[in-house]
This record gives sequence, structure tokens and C-alpha cells, in this order.
Amino acid sequence: MTRVLVTGGAKGVGAAIVRALVAGGHDVDFTYRSSGEQAQALAAEITDLAPGRIVRALPLDLSDKPALDSFCETVEGESYFGFVHNAGQPYDALAAMLVQDKAEAAMQVNFWAFTRLAKSLMRGMIRAKAGRIVAIGSVAALRGNPGNAAYAASKGALISYAKTLAVETGKRGITVNVIAPGFVDTDMMAPYAAYRDKMEGQIPAGRFARPEEVAGLAAFLMSPPAAYITGTVLPIDGGLTAHLGVHR
Repeated sequence: MTRVLVTGGAKGVGAAIVRALVAGGHDVDFTYRSSGEQAQALAAEITDLAPGRIVRALPLDLSDKPALDSFCETVEGESYFGFVHNAGQPYDALAAMLVQDKAEAAMQVNFWAFTRLAKSLMRGMIRAKAGRIVAIGSVAALRGNPGNAAYAASKGALISYAKTLAVETGKRGITVNVIAPGFVDTDMMAPYAAYRDKMEGQIPAGRFARPEEVAGLAAFLMSPPAAYITGTVLPIDGGLTAHLGVHR
């Protein structure tokens, strides 16, 4: 049995990733911050549907550094084949209006928590000479978008770090990749409901991504055929980053 840790797995893309990994034959531990009831219900539901699989919901606030350190000390002694850093914190503000405390809070959850967890989990992966690390980034890090400066920077940091980590661990049987979703149909998009039609009109595929489509790629990257894929950034964006974006 292989075990995978997923951050932010209680709902949305995270819950879809947990489901896809269990369907792929993995045991899954996933963290949650405030969605405790949803997390426990998800774990119970999946366990009922997949007898023999172990699914655990673990409380963890990635913005709480002492709590994160304590969690990391615990998992260092355990064996994980995979790690998916899905948890993320949005922060929208024009660069000229950026509030540093809020930007740093997003960087802590989106980037620094990833580096801290990866550092702890890698030790077991190196001993086993096998491991898969996946960070959920964003197309915001690949293209400029007004109001996204701090958020995009945190996701851009993920990309640079993951590429270096892939090079450092390649000979140790570990792969490190970043999935860069575009707009995904989750609760996080609720504030943009009034603009949805206009936004979808600018996406070549003409729609937002489904959580299951992002989750499917995460599960594939944990599978045997993905063993030679490392150091990559894989957009799931319906053609958004391929599109010039200037209309006649």
C-alpha cells in the first residue's frame, strides 16, 4: 500500500484529489483547517465506498507555524509515497495597494508550508528511493493578471522551488511537478459569479475546469507511468495560457 498526504483536502479540488487517489489504490491522509464536518464526512464516505483503503482527516492550520512544525515532526517518522500541496490562500489586490501582512499570509500557506512539509516528507522518500511530490499552482503565475500580484508571486515561488527540488532529487527516485489550473468550478469562484459568462468567453474551451479534471492529473502523477515526469509545470486551463487574449 502507498500512502499520500494531501493538504486542504476537505472540499473542492482537494476533495476531488482525495477521491481520485483512493480510486487509484492509495491510502490518503488529508488536512483541513476550518471544514471539520465536511472533512470527517468525506473520510467516512470514501471509507464506506472503498473498503480496505485508509482515509484520515487531520486538522492543520498551515498559517500557524508552531502547529505546522509540530505536524511535520510527527510525519517525519512516517512513510509517505506521495505529497500533494493543494491548500491555498487567495489574496487579490493591485500591486500599488498591496498590504504586506496579507501578502505574507498568502505566501506562508501557498509556499512556505509546502517547503516545510516537503522537507519533512522527503526524508522517508529518499530512504525508500521512491516518492511523488505535486504542488497545485496557478496559471496566475504564468501570465500577468491585474490584482493577482501577491498571489501569483506565491505560486511562482512554488514553480521555481519545485524545479530545483526536482533536479536535486531526480536520482533518488523522487519526482516533483506543479499543476497549474486555470479557473476551476469551485466555491472559490463564487465571488466572480457576476462575471462568469464574460470570463468563460475568454477561455478557448469556453468553460471553467471541473475539480475532477485537476484531480485526474494529480492521480496520474502518482501512478507508475508518470515516473519519468519531473520538473514540469502542467497547465489545466482550457487553452487559456496558449491564447493571446486580444480580440478583434
